Amino acid sequence: MAELTRADIDEILKLVDGSDFDELKLEMGDLKLELRRRGASSPAAAPASAPTPVARPAEAVAAPVVASGGGSEIPAPLLGTFWHAPRPGAAPFVQPGDAVQADTIIGIIEVMKLMNSVPAGLAGTVLEITAPNGELVEHGQTLIRIQPD
Repeated sequence: MAELTRADIDEILKLVDGSDFDELKLEMGDLKLELRRRGASSPAAAPASAPTPVARPAEAVAAPVVASGGGSEIPAPLLGTFWHAPRPGAAPFVQPGDAVQADTIIGIIEVMKLMNSVPAGLAGTVLEITAPNGELVEHGQTLIRIQPD
């Protein structure tokens, strides 16, 4: 098993810092790493079970930005892998031409096996999906463009 380097730890800290998570537990062989934000309470003991990916809404980073080419750009609320569909082979959440509401899920951002649902943030019509499926997106990077109603 490969050793966890300082660069690996720095990358993990950057991912956690760019997210809204309060706690991270990582176990790799004999290595056990626990990170908790200052002020975050320790969770109650939970029954031991296999971890499962959890879809939860991601916090919006900012209001959608009006793009020069028309429409509003919906930014990534955190760093991670952007997925167009809930699972491989499934229909995408949205496609160009689809009408969306503010709470319509436009995709999922995966961060360390946790699935974060990304809402549109405004009502309108999808113009373009700019972030590639299964690719890493940066915090604030445009995911899709929507023409507001």
